[in-house]
Amino acid sequence: MNLTAWDRRVAALTQLHVADPANPVLSKDDRHHLVKVLRANEGEEIVVTDGAGRWALCAFRNGELVHVLEPDIDPRPALTELYVAPLKGDRSELVIAKAVELGVSRVVPLVSERLAVKFKGDAREKALERWRRIAREAAGQCRRTYDLEIADPVEVADVPAHVAVCDFGGSTDWNGVTAVAIGPEGGFAPDEWPAGRTTLSLGPQVLRAETAAITAAGFIGIGSGNWQLSVRGPAVG
Repeated sequence: MNLTAWDRRVAALTQLHVADPANPVLSKDDRHHLVKVLRANEGEEIVVTDGAGRWALCAFRNGELVHVLEPDIDPRPALTELYVAPLKGDRSELVIAKAVELGVSRVVPLVSERLAVKFKGDAREKALERWRRIAREAAGQCRRTYDLEIADPVEVADVPAHVAVCDFGGSTDWNGVTAVAIGPEGGFAPDEWPAGRTTLSLGPQVLRAETAAITAAGFIGIGSGNWQLSVRGPAVG
């Protein structure tokens, strides 16, 4: 059976991040991971990417990566943004991993009134560093070649006007939506957002904050056209 390039990418042992897919050089940690953890066999295929859309399919031979398909570049998807308040425990990490899988371009930590976690100073920097590491790992697992950007945190007052807010009573029409904001545990405070901000519904049930963020990530994948699907519904007041 002749496999397509995508089939071979999916079937590859793993995907690794390199500086230049045209000249893939393994880091010490990646070499150790391939040999000692994944136990890569001679000739086993590996995907490499620079995180900016360029990728190549290589074979692991004599401890090095050798091209089996010429380097290529994936089309850049439409920009999608998820503004999300940091959550307790490891829930933010789950959101980051799923945002990668669902194709979100950019996650922006949102500092809101009801934030239930410490997100300042060293705690903030450690959290952001951890999120970026998780995003890199998740990208390899789902064969994503454009890195998820973890932006600097913003206050609610500084969120751009094009970003919609997810809340009860909002519109059910996600067509064309590319950026949304999700609140912390307990939701946004009353009047935290100025009047006139677009509001979108995530359905009739009360969702946990991490579930709301993951659901919204899927909806903007559809609304932006990146998933090449269409879901339409009547707007509600």
